Amino acid sequence: MHPNDLKLRQLEDVLRLLGTIPAPPRGGWIKAVRDAIGMTTRQFAARLGLAQPTVVNAEKNEAAGTITLSQLKRLAAALDCELRYVLVPRTPLAERVNVQAERKARERVANIAHSMALEAQSTDSEFERRQIAEVKDELLRGRRSRLWE
Repeated sequence: MHPNDLKLRQLEDVLRLLGTIPAPPRGGWIKAVRDAIGMTTRQFAARLGLAQPTVVNAEKNEAAGTITLSQLKRLAAALDCELRYVLVPRTPLAERVNVQAERKARERVANIAHSMALEAQSTDSEFERRQIAEVKDELLRGRRSRLWE
């Protein structure tokens, strides 16, 4: 087992526990929570010790995706919420690593096959397939950072 496999599995287990994370509401989470509990922007601003336009701006920034994490954390705390930050992979991480290893292996084998063809030593597709599988396995056993070079 590769040392990174354990990290990869542990992270995928945590992400699986999260289940389906909904997209933020159209106006952002801060506005959604504030509206849901019936708090006005003026009341929210007073609670934060800010001017009301500052709170309105912060909500607009969240909806636009330009708010800072520290500001979002502060606003969430004022609503008795906690900010949880997570990156959700579009594809499983193990699959991403395997796809990249396959791509790198294909590149390497294609370069070798091209050189051999120039020397009139071309290979058949079965031999090439086996070579790709071997190079892929070698890449997966080696330093994972090399996959991304």
